[in-house]
Amino acid sequence: MKKNYLVLLFVLIFSMCFSVSAFASSDSFGSDSQARVIDDADILSDSEEEDLLDYADSVSEEYEFDIVIVTTGSLGGKSPMSYADDYFDYNGYGYGDTTDGILFLVSMEDRDWWMSTSGYGITAFTDAGLEYIDEQVIDYLNDGDYKEAFDEFIRICDDFLEQAEKGEPYDYSNLPKELLSWLWIPGSILIGLVIAFICVGVMKSKLRTVRSQPAANSYVKAGSMQLREQRDLFLYRTVTKRPKPKNSGSGSGGSRTHSSSSGSSHGGRGGKF
Repeated sequence: MKKNYLVLLFVLIFSMCFSVSAFASSDSFGSDSQARVIDDADILSDSEEEDLLDYADSVSEEYEFDIVIVTTGSLGGKSPMSYADDYFDYNGYGYGDTTDGILFLVSMEDRDWWMSTSGYGITAFTDAGLEYIDEQVIDYLNDGDYKEAFDEFIRICDDFLEQAEKGEPYDYSNLPKELLSWLWIPGSILIGLVIAFICVGVMKSKLRTVRSQPAANSYVKAGSMQLREQRDLFLYRTVTKRPKPKNSGSGSGGSRTHSSSSGSSHGGRGGKF
């Protein structure tokens, strides 16, 4: 009998330790119950999905900010915005009490996409920032390069989160500048030389009848210039002052928000590909 009690006590202690360990693990990660890459539309190979999952997990855990990618074959009658917001809210994504994160949805039903931001994501990914991501990523979707699109999305998220940590999230006034290819350097020099050669050749062809003269007055036609009276007369001056407009890009900056069906606030942007 005593032996049975010892076994029962051992099982109870083991169960408590396992529960504490599981709780600690769940508390360490933003969305431990759900993977950060969900390919329900089956547009990725198993190896591509695994690579993206490792990449998303790495960046998410570094910044304690969930980066989620979801593909689906149908929106189930919802709008892309509602589907993305609800998927984020009802599947336990988001770090901390403010549920910090961003979800990139791709629906193959009508070729829709949507980026939904939550918590700190609304600050780190402004409307201008989401527009920039749109321009960098959607061409890959148009070409059917889904792995490249999602890789680029995660890479840009890493860059945006690093910038936001500096206290100046990317917005209209400070969006990333694209680096020009080194091929532009010799190309620009070559184009400049060709244009200069053409211009000099044209000007030289027009001066074949001109000969060097010993004095400057040789270039003036006799009697063609007569100055009879010279004077400067200042009448009046009008000065008009206008305030210099501030360059704030094509928008006012920051993020517009809306409420999801759960009552949570989200930012976002979407379209078709």
